[in-house]
Amino acid sequence: MLLRAISRSKSPFIASAIQELIKTIPTWTQQSSVPENPPRATIVELGWWKPFSGLFSRQSHDGRPRGPLWKGKKLIGKEALFVILGLKRFKDDEEKLDIFVKNHVLRLLKLDMIAVLTELERQEEVALALKIFKVIQKQDWYKPDVYLYKDLIVALSRCEMMDEVVQLWEYMKKEDLFPDSRTYTEVIRGYLKYGSPSDAMNIYEDMLKSPDPPEELPFRVLLKGLLPHPLLRNKVKKDFEEIFPESHVYDPPEEIFGMR
Repeated sequence: MLLRAISRSKSPFIASAIQELIKTIPTWTQQSSVPENPPRATIVELGWWKPFSGLFSRQSHDGRPRGPLWKGKKLIGKEALFVILGLKRFKDDEEKLDIFVKNHVLRLLKLDMIAVLTELERQEEVALALKIFKVIQKQDWYKPDVYLYKDLIVALSRCEMMDEVVQLWEYMKKEDLFPDSRTYTEVIRGYLKYGSPSDAMNIYEDMLKSPDPPEELPFRVLLKGLLPHPLLRNKVKKDFEEIFPESHVYDPPEEIFGMR
């Protein structure tokens, strides 16, 4: 019966383990008569328990999240996390918020303060992020950094806070910093979503004056967003064809946009 059950077992691992167990049974059990003092084999000597050790061992768990979530949390210190929660708690009360910044934010180390700024941008708490950025600018260790500007400008553009984008843009110019292609793209896209194609064209002109060579993406965002404005689009299209002669621009039928 045992052999029949083993042969029908759906788990090859268990079946093979039991077969090994049968092989380890002492030879005296297969004799017709049992000796008076049979040899005693301990569990360790037989070794049949080893295949099952992984099945019955309890896996410990310390309660922490697994994977990238916990790895990301470990990059932020406890004080920085406390500050983030406090800023979000008092964000609707300007007086309490200023007191909290004075008592807690100014005490943070450089890396913790930058971590707070980055996390607020990730959570799209852009008003708080802008406030922390202004605090960072007043620190003794602050040096103009294009990446601090870029991440904040991109976050503000995605939330269509274009007045604040203009303010940061002017700060960048005063500190002799130039945006990269991604920053130009997000600001142009933000102005187009905001319904201000003229401001998008101003950013475009500023991009052409940049010392870094332009990339295709900002042009294509403009060409798509300026479809209702054929005069502005034709100017961008002409520049695009001169800078990227091997690339092509798709022109949709005019009747789609009522430009007959």
